[in-house]
Amino acid sequence: MYELRDLQRLEIILEKITYIETIVKKYDGASLALKDKEIARPAILMHLIAMAEQFLKLKDPKFIELFSSAIKGSMSIRNFIAHDYDGVNLSIIESTIREILPNIKQEINEILKEVK
Repeated sequence: MYELRDLQRLEIILEKITYIETIVKKYDGASLALKDKEIARPAILMHLIAMAEQFLKLKDPKFIELFSSAIKGSMSIRNFIAHDYDGVNLSIIESTIREILPNIKQEINEILKEVK
């Protein structure tokens, strides 16, 4: 059905989303977490980069199609972070955390539930 390595990549993406959610919860919101330049912001940004890398490694055409907007968006964020770390638009990151990550998490959970 699905390639095992792709499922593992989805699990890694899910793990990164969970880490971001934990950080946001500890700081009582994404906005406050992103204001912490020493610990929370760098951690969130690195998890977003790691997610982008996992999305890029997906091989299954179904996953690539399903997550096409997430792949494009995560690659854009990854490129902004990698090439202009200090110029990253934090409102885009905050919007991603609040609006996009929950949808990705839900889709991945549904896929993983389906295969187990």
